[in-house]
Amino acid sequence: MRYLRLLTAALPLMLAACHSDSMTAVPIEQTTFASSLGVNLQASTKTASGLYYRDITVGTGTTLAAGQSVDMRYTGSFANGSVFDSNADASKPVFNFRLGAGQVIKGWDEGLVGMKVGGKRQLVIPPSLGYGANDYGPIPGNSVLVFTVEALSAR
Repeated sequence: MRYLRLLTAALPLMLAACHSDSMTAVPIEQTTFASSLGVNLQASTKTASGLYYRDITVGTGTTLAAGQSVDMRYTGSFANGSVFDSNADASKPVFNFRLGAGQVIKGWDEGLVGMKVGGKRQLVIPPSLGYGANDYGPIPGNSVLVFTVEALSAR
């Protein structure tokens, strides 16, 4: 019975610890990025929503706009440099979706508009434009995501 009372008294403290600051989103500006990612926030454009983007290579083709069907190659990484998903290898199929239709995370729908086909862009996406506080497959909640994307076509 004494253990039950001890557990009952300790349970609120244990639950509070689970919801500590370690579970909340760290602002992008306070995030430490692996040098292998080449993140340069000072050379990037920051949108009102908190997304950072920068063109690595400016394309020469069609400018991406909402409503277009786009084909992309991408690599998605965590801030520590670990890759969680990629189709950058030419043996993998290209990723096709309708831009601005909510078929991808908000950071992509926002960060790809204005990019040109043939270009390569880096997106640094805050949790609010990614998967939020929820775990999603291999992606823990409140993760800052770094994508390197290449626009192959738009129609």
